[in-house]
Amino acid sequence: QVQLVESGGGSAQIGGSLTLSCAASGNTDSIRTMAWFRQAPGKEREGVASIETDVRPKYSDSVKGRFTISRDSAKNILYLQMAYLVVEDTAMYYCAAGPNLPSLRTAAYNYWGQGTQVTVSA
Repeated sequence: QVQLVESGGGSAQIGGSLTLSCAASGNTDSIRTMAWFRQAPGKEREGVASIETDVRPKYSDSVKGRFTISRDSAKNILYLQMAYLVVEDTAMYYCAAGPNLPSLRTAAYNYWGQGTQVTVSA
């Protein structure tokens, strides 16, 4: 009932910036919280940041101070502004949505996008 489509991924230099977007469609009135997750090859999916309609942002320790999550509820678009990028930020980034409070746990979300690749190198 909810579709999520990510965009904005690509290649960036160490210390550079990228902004990801996630467009939600369908039964969007059922969404309370949206979030970003990432997964590198051979690793578990990691919560990056989450936010309610326009409050209660939550960040993982690895991105705190470097990434900013925001949401345009009227247009149903989620953003992730990434700055001061490091090689460890390289991963497939996924958009997620659900009816619960902000969380960095995968089990809290029932809708997922297909992912967008981010690659950081010198």
